[in-house]
Amino acid sequence: MSGSDDPLKALARAIERIEELLERLPLDVAKDVRSRIATLRTLLLDKRPPALVLVGRRGAGKSSVVNALFGAKVAELGHVTAQTGRGRWYDYTREGGSMSILDTRGLQEGAPPAEHDPARSALESIAVELRIKAPDLIVFIAKAADVDAAIDADLDALEHVLDEVRRAHRVQPPLIVVVTHCDLLEPKSVALPTASGPASTQPKEDIDEKMRNVTLAEQAITRRVDARASLRDRRVTTIGVSAYMSWRPNGSLRADERWRIDDLAVALFRQLPDAGRAELARATRTRAVQEELASTLTKATAAICAAIAAAPIPVADIVPLTALQAGLVAGIAWIGGRSIDTRGTAEFLGSVGANVGMAFALREAVRALLKIVAPGGGPVVSAAIAFSGTMAIGAAARAYYIRGLSIEDARRAFRRKKTGGSAEKESPIDRDDPKG
Repeated sequence: MSGSDDPLKALARAIERIEELLERLPLDVAKDVRSRIATLRTLLLDKRPPALVLVGRRGAGKSSVVNALFGAKVAELGHVTAQTGRGRWYDYTREGGSMSILDTRGLQEGAPPAEHDPARSALESIAVELRIKAPDLIVFIAKAADVDAAIDADLDALEHVLDEVRRAHRVQPPLIVVVTHCDLLEPKSVALPTASGPASTQPKEDIDEKMRNVTLAEQAITRRVDARASLRDRRVTTIGVSAYMSWRPNGSLRADERWRIDDLAVALFRQLPDAGRAELARATRTRAVQEELASTLTKATAAICAAIAAAPIPVADIVPLTALQAGLVAGIAWIGGRSIDTRGTAEFLGSVGANVGMAFALREAVRALLKIVAPGGGPVVSAAIAFSGTMAIGAAARAYYIRGLSIEDARRAFRRKKTGGSAEKESPIDRDDPKG
């Protein structure tokens, strides 16, 4: 096998095998399995790039936010003059993960942009593009220093965008408000804790003052947004960030002062439909997002394996069970930015001690014993073995392919999860994400 999509094709074949067995399962079990299969299909097999509309005036940092999310220079920056000449959908891709973004003309421009289209205003060009595709999310971007500066015109434009989406597609996507340039808030000399390390050398009172000013900026724009009923009903969160990254003329990274961009990625993830979640995870490579997606896949796969193991099917079920568990490993590796073939998944399963064939033999032995000592208990035990084994495989795969731990650490995660222990800390999204 080769190519980044091959592991997903292997998972698709495993699902097809399961679907062939559905007619042989009890009606209620088959219904639950179909629901779990639908989750796997939507997340990985029917995946698509999430569609985001970025709205904000020139200089607010729309292109910077795109680059910060990708961790790469994928969108041109206009440091002196406006760059985006008209509304346009762009497909940005990084190592197999994509996002479709409507990069709107900056509102309240002081001069025509580099790609000026004299036939249309900014709002007219946005409206044309909005009719092409329904966005999953609207992201309103405001500079921290501008949250109380002539913001009404920006909010008028934001309402216009939401109206256009509603008219064109009869949907009302969620609204996320992003406050950029938080690093420039007073005291300017105080650095925010970035990817390069916390600002631990700064006086605590200065750091506290900076954080208070970030909170004040978030509160100020939230009040202005929520003062309008049409926007208040759509806004789901407001988050202050620093999206600053700088590149040298040769393309190498000069500075990375991103702050809370991972939090922004999590906020986007929480509001996206399932079909757009996998591409976001790949594009941003945000661990919290990758962890949650992998956890969702693990739970769905474990539930399917448990249902099949409990069903009155003899030895024929070992093939789809093995294929599903191998597909789970390949899917988690893909989420983590890796592509592995059938041999790779088999080697990984063997390395962590997940001998599916032996587990199946044990399951059959337990079934036979329980027929004598506890008639009717075999399917329950079989389901428990399949479920715990699959959950353990998922825990090991997350440790190795997403957290980058050693194979020994992955083996320990497998053993802990299989014996009922906690293989990892709870994902930040696990606690309160209704979609998780």
